[in-house]
Amino acid sequence: MVSHARRTFMIRTVGLCAALAALQDARAAAPLVDENDPTAKGFGYRAMADTVDATHFTQYQAGQKCENCRFYTGAANDTSGPCMMFPGKAVSAEGWCSVYAKRS
Repeated sequence: MVSHARRTFMIRTVGLCAALAALQDARAAAPLVDENDPTAKGFGYRAMADTVDATHFTQYQAGQKCENCRFYTGAANDTSGPCMMFPGKAVSAEGWCSVYAKRS
């Protein structure tokens, strides 16, 4: 016979696991930012940093990518992830925009 406390613990654990799985699926399902999106255009977002027009965006320096920006919250080795500048969307880890700030 399972005690009431143990049953409650098991039910809550299963619920927590389901919630975490749903959260991970929602994060993975975020649509990628389109370079033609008005916000993306305003920030000069490029999905591949090496395609940035350095004559137009003079602050761009080689090696700057979303994956090493403080606003990018994707996990290491992810090809894309959330960015605080584009709520509800994902950016390419290899991307860049004019709001780039090196992660410390």
